[in-house]
Amino acid sequence: MTPYSLAFYVDVVTTGTVLGLRPTDSPDRVTEVLGSNFGGNVFGDCTMCRDYGLAEFFWDRASADHPWSGHHFTLQVHRLAHRGRTLALTNDTLRVRYGRFTPRLRFAKLQRLLEHRGIPLLEIPDPANAPYYRTFWQPDSQVAVSVIGTHGEYSTPDDLRVGDVYSIQAPVTADEVEWRRARVG
Repeated sequence: MTPYSLAFYVDVVTTGTVLGLRPTDSPDRVTEVLGSNFGGNVFGDCTMCRDYGLAEFFWDRASADHPWSGHHFTLQVHRLAHRGRTLALTNDTLRVRYGRFTPRLRFAKLQRLLEHRGIPLLEIPDPANAPYYRTFWQPDSQVAVSVIGTHGEYSTPDDLRVGDVYSIQAPVTADEVEWRRARVG
Protein backbone atom coordinates (compact mmCIF):
# COMPACT_ATOMS: atom_id res chain seq x y z
CA MET A 1 0.00 0.00 0.00
CA THR A 2 1.26 3.45 -0.75
CA PRO A 3 2.29 5.32 2.38
CA TYR A 4 -0.10 8.16 1.57
CA SER A 5 -3.28 6.09 1.35
CA LEU A 6 -2.22 4.22 4.47
CA ALA A 7 -1.80 7.64 6.12
CA PHE A 8 -5.46 8.33 5.28
CA TYR A 9 -6.63 5.31 7.27
CA VAL A 10 -4.29 6.17 10.16
CA ASP A 11 -5.70 9.73 10.17
CA VAL A 12 -9.29 8.48 10.23
CA VAL A 13 -8.73 6.01 13.07
CA THR A 14 -6.68 8.52 15.06
CA THR A 15 -9.02 11.51 14.69
CA GLY A 16 -12.45 9.98 14.08
CA THR A 17 -12.80 12.26 11.05
CA VAL A 18 -12.55 12.09 7.25
CA LEU A 19 -10.51 15.08 6.04
CA GLY A 20 -11.61 16.81 9.23
CA LEU A 21 -15.29 15.93 8.69
CA ARG A 22 -16.91 14.67 11.87
CA PRO A 23 -19.78 12.17 11.85
CA THR A 24 -21.98 15.00 13.17
CA ASP A 25 -21.24 17.47 10.37
CA SER A 26 -24.11 18.71 8.21
CA PRO A 27 -24.75 17.55 4.64
CA ASP A 28 -23.68 21.02 3.42
CA ARG A 29 -20.36 20.78 5.27
CA VAL A 30 -19.67 17.30 3.84
CA THR A 31 -20.44 18.57 0.33
CA GLU A 32 -18.17 21.56 0.93
CA VAL A 33 -15.23 19.24 1.67
CA LEU A 34 -15.91 16.16 -0.49
CA GLY A 35 -17.80 17.80 -3.35
CA SER A 36 -21.14 17.27 -5.03
CA ASN A 37 -20.26 14.05 -6.87
CA PHE A 38 -22.11 11.55 -4.68
CA GLY A 39 -24.94 9.07 -4.82
CA GLY A 40 -27.73 10.16 -2.54
CA ASN A 41 -30.41 8.09 -0.87
CA VAL A 42 -33.26 9.29 1.32
CA PHE A 43 -35.18 6.67 3.25
CA GLY A 44 -38.59 8.10 4.12
CA ASP A 45 -38.38 11.64 5.44
CA CYS A 46 -35.99 10.95 8.28
CA THR A 47 -32.83 9.12 7.08
CA MET A 48 -30.33 10.17 4.41
CA CYS A 49 -27.07 8.75 3.06
CA ARG A 50 -24.52 10.30 0.73
CA ASP A 51 -22.27 7.75 -0.93
CA TYR A 52 -18.91 9.00 -2.18
CA GLY A 53 -17.73 5.49 -3.14
CA LEU A 54 -15.25 4.77 -0.37
CA ALA A 55 -16.85 7.11 2.18
CA GLU A 56 -20.51 7.20 3.14
CA PHE A 57 -22.08 9.76 5.48
CA PHE A 58 -25.44 9.24 7.20
CA TRP A 59 -27.93 11.68 8.76
CA ASP A 60 -31.28 11.43 10.44
CA ARG A 61 -33.92 13.81 11.74
CA ALA A 62 -37.04 13.68 13.89
CA SER A 63 -39.38 14.72 11.05
CA ALA A 64 -39.34 16.36 7.61
CA ASP A 65 -39.49 19.86 9.14
CA HIS A 66 -36.39 19.29 11.32
CA PRO A 67 -32.78 19.78 10.19
CA TRP A 68 -30.54 16.83 9.37
CA SER A 69 -28.34 15.61 12.21
CA GLY A 70 -25.12 13.72 11.45
CA HIS A 71 -25.33 10.10 12.59
CA HIS A 72 -22.17 8.31 11.38
CA PHE A 73 -19.78 7.71 8.54
CA THR A 74 -18.48 4.46 7.13
CA LEU A 75 -15.46 3.82 4.94
CA GLN A 76 -16.43 0.88 2.72
CA VAL A 77 -12.82 -0.31 2.31
CA HIS A 78 -13.95 -3.66 0.87
CA ARG A 79 -15.27 -1.88 -2.25
CA LEU A 80 -11.72 -1.09 -3.33
CA ALA A 81 -11.01 -4.80 -3.90
CA HIS A 82 -13.34 -4.91 -6.91
CA ARG A 83 -11.07 -4.89 -9.93
CA GLY A 84 -11.17 -1.73 -12.01
CA ARG A 85 -13.27 0.26 -9.55
CA THR A 86 -10.56 1.53 -7.21
CA LEU A 87 -10.10 4.86 -8.98
CA ALA A 88 -13.84 5.49 -9.27
CA LEU A 89 -14.40 4.75 -5.58
CA THR A 90 -11.83 7.17 -4.25
CA ASN A 91 -13.15 10.70 -4.24
CA ASP A 92 -11.06 13.29 -6.12
CA THR A 93 -10.46 15.20 -2.89
CA LEU A 94 -9.08 12.06 -1.22
CA ARG A 95 -6.84 11.23 -4.20
CA VAL A 96 -5.42 14.76 -4.33
CA ARG A 97 -4.49 14.61 -0.65
CA TYR A 98 -3.52 10.93 -0.24
CA GLY A 99 -2.68 9.62 -3.71
CA ARG A 100 -3.52 6.23 -5.12
CA PHE A 101 -5.49 3.75 -3.00
CA THR A 102 -4.70 0.07 -3.34
CA PRO A 103 -7.39 -2.61 -3.44
CA ARG A 104 -6.78 -4.04 0.04
CA LEU A 105 -5.88 -2.79 3.50
CA ARG A 106 -4.14 -5.32 5.73
CA PHE A 107 -5.26 -4.90 9.34
CA ALA A 108 -1.92 -6.02 10.80
CA LYS A 109 -0.13 -3.20 8.97
CA LEU A 110 -2.65 -0.59 10.08
CA GLN A 111 -2.54 -1.85 13.66
CA ARG A 112 1.30 -1.74 13.74
CA LEU A 113 1.35 1.86 12.53
CA LEU A 114 -1.26 2.89 15.08
CA GLU A 115 0.51 1.10 17.94
CA HIS A 116 3.77 2.80 16.93
CA ARG A 117 1.94 6.13 17.46
CA GLY A 118 0.49 5.03 20.80
CA ILE A 119 -3.04 4.52 19.39
CA PRO A 120 -4.42 1.21 20.69
CA LEU A 121 -7.13 -0.84 18.99
CA LEU A 122 -9.12 -3.04 21.36
CA GLU A 123 -10.99 -6.06 20.08
CA ILE A 124 -14.69 -5.83 20.90
CA PRO A 125 -17.46 -8.36 20.41
CA ASP A 126 -19.30 -8.46 17.11
CA PRO A 127 -22.15 -10.82 18.01
CA ALA A 128 -24.07 -10.29 14.79
CA ASN A 129 -21.12 -11.07 12.50
CA ALA A 130 -18.75 -13.37 14.41
CA PRO A 131 -16.74 -15.38 13.48
CA TYR A 132 -16.71 -14.04 9.93
CA TYR A 133 -15.79 -10.52 11.03
CA ARG A 134 -13.76 -9.23 13.96
CA THR A 135 -14.15 -5.67 15.24
CA PHE A 136 -11.45 -3.48 16.78
CA TRP A 137 -12.21 -0.19 18.51
CA GLN A 138 -10.23 2.95 19.22
CA PRO A 139 -11.81 4.43 22.39
CA ASP A 140 -10.54 8.02 22.08
CA SER A 141 -11.67 8.58 18.48
CA GLN A 142 -14.64 6.19 18.78
CA VAL A 143 -13.71 4.47 15.53
CA ALA A 144 -14.38 0.78 14.82
CA VAL A 145 -12.45 -1.28 12.28
CA SER A 146 -14.16 -4.37 10.89
CA VAL A 147 -11.77 -7.10 9.72
CA ILE A 148 -12.35 -10.35 7.82
CA GLY A 149 -12.07 -13.07 10.50
CA THR A 150 -12.78 -16.17 8.41
CA HIS A 151 -14.55 -17.07 5.22
CA GLY A 152 -18.12 -18.32 5.09
CA GLU A 153 -20.26 -19.47 2.21
CA TYR A 154 -22.44 -16.34 2.06
CA SER A 155 -20.88 -13.96 4.54
CA THR A 156 -17.50 -12.89 3.21
CA PRO A 157 -16.57 -11.43 -0.17
CA ASP A 158 -14.38 -13.79 -2.19
CA ASP A 159 -12.05 -10.96 -3.21
CA LEU A 160 -10.92 -10.31 0.39
CA ARG A 161 -8.54 -12.34 2.50
CA VAL A 162 -8.64 -13.13 6.19
CA GLY A 163 -7.02 -10.15 7.90
CA ASP A 164 -8.18 -7.57 5.34
CA VAL A 165 -10.07 -4.53 6.62
CA TYR A 166 -13.70 -4.65 5.53
CA SER A 167 -14.86 -1.24 6.79
CA ILE A 168 -14.14 1.60 9.22
CA GLN A 169 -16.97 3.37 11.04
CA ALA A 170 -17.41 6.26 13.46
CA PRO A 171 -18.70 6.87 15.97
CA VAL A 172 -18.92 3.69 17.97
CA THR A 173 -19.49 4.91 21.50
CA ALA A 174 -18.43 3.35 24.78
CA ASP A 175 -22.13 2.65 25.48
CA GLU A 176 -22.41 0.64 22.28
CA VAL A 177 -19.27 -1.30 23.15
CA GLU A 178 -20.73 -2.14 26.59
CA TRP A 179 -24.02 -3.17 24.95
CA ARG A 180 -22.09 -5.51 22.63
CA ARG A 181 -20.19 -6.99 25.56
CA ALA A 182 -23.42 -7.58 27.46
CA ARG A 183 -24.92 -9.44 24.48
CA VAL A 184 -22.13 -12.01 24.47
CA GLY A 185 -21.56 -12.12 28.23
